[in-house]
Amino acid sequence: MDRIEANRILAENVQNKNIRNHSLAVAAIMEGLAGKMGENKETWWLTGVLHDLDYEKTATCIEKHGLETAKLLDGKVEEDIIYAIKAHNGIYTGVGARSNMDIALIASDALSGLIISTALIMPSKKISEVTVESLVKKFKKKDFAKAVSREKIMTCQRLNLTQEEFLWIGLEAIKLGL
Repeated sequence: MDRIEANRILAENVQNKNIRNHSLAVAAIMEGLAGKMGENKETWWLTGVLHDLDYEKTATCIEKHGLETAKLLDGKVEEDIIYAIKAHNGIYTGVGARSNMDIALIASDALSGLIISTALIMPSKKISEVTVESLVKKFKKKDFAKAVSREKIMTCQRLNLTQEEFLWIGLEAIKLGL
């Protein structure tokens, strides 16, 4: 599957613009991480952009989130992409993260929420104003972006990245990708 096809599938399955933008942000972070780690940028980007295809359909049945996407993508993408998508909701699917790509998707999914939430409180509401320092401050404030799992962001340590390194990679990737 190429990026054009992935974007088409995203548009067909996700009506909410914010969720589509989230998927693109996660894809950008994943691609940035792949570059840093010497992994396949295209595979990691695809994993990020496709990870929430079933989000709207499974909103009332979270334990199926990722599993419905896996069915939709069966035979269309590599099995490791499907596995990572199931693992990113592992608390409900029971699928554990076993590869760097799986871990990266979990961390990137959460980080995108922190970055976007931080951008939305900037005077211009633009990501260009967000800095690593502002992300570190917002990360520490538990009452800011409460839905963002700090624990999932910190899975970046399993990729041998510090919090600051991960925030920088993710922020720069989104700035370039969006």
